[in-house]
Amino acid sequence: MTEILWLGRGGQGAFTAAKILGAAYAAKPESHALAFPSFGPERRGAPVRAFTKLDSKPILDRSETEKADFIIILDETLYSENLQNLLKPGGKILINTRSAELKQIVSFDGDSLAKELKLPVVNTVMMGALAGISGIVSVENLHQAIENYMPVKIREKNKAAVQKAAEEAEAL
Repeated sequence: MTEILWLGRGGQGAFTAAKILGAAYAAKPESHALAFPSFGPERRGAPVRAFTKLDSKPILDRSETEKADFIIILDETLYSENLQNLLKPGGKILINTRSAELKQIVSFDGDSLAKELKLPVVNTVMMGALAGISGIVSVENLHQAIENYMPVKIREKNKAAVQKAAEEAEAL
């Protein structure tokens, strides 16, 4: 099972990204996904955790991820060295920042790309970057999930964000 932990702040779309990634993965034959949030007081700006579990068989474990294959951080202020302890062997942290110095961390400047594409949040940018570095899902699967789960007026911008982020992340 591949497990992804999303860290963001309320209003950044961490749970939306977790759901869309799960939907994109589940669109592949013999693929199953589960996505769910975990948060305390519901308010904009409060820390939020979301989880995506992906597997080739039905997922029965609905508990929070204890060890992740990928940790996606939408807001760099949420990074802590303790997150290293939440990674499975070979796991990676993908952080929305201009630079990071640790081997397990992949830096991706999602804020600049979101600003360039006139997006208010980086969730789909970071989802595209994850696709680019991991190959877990294809850009096409993500585009289809966006078509199915996002309002019409924001679909094209978000599909463009996924496409561009995946292309840029593949080069990392």
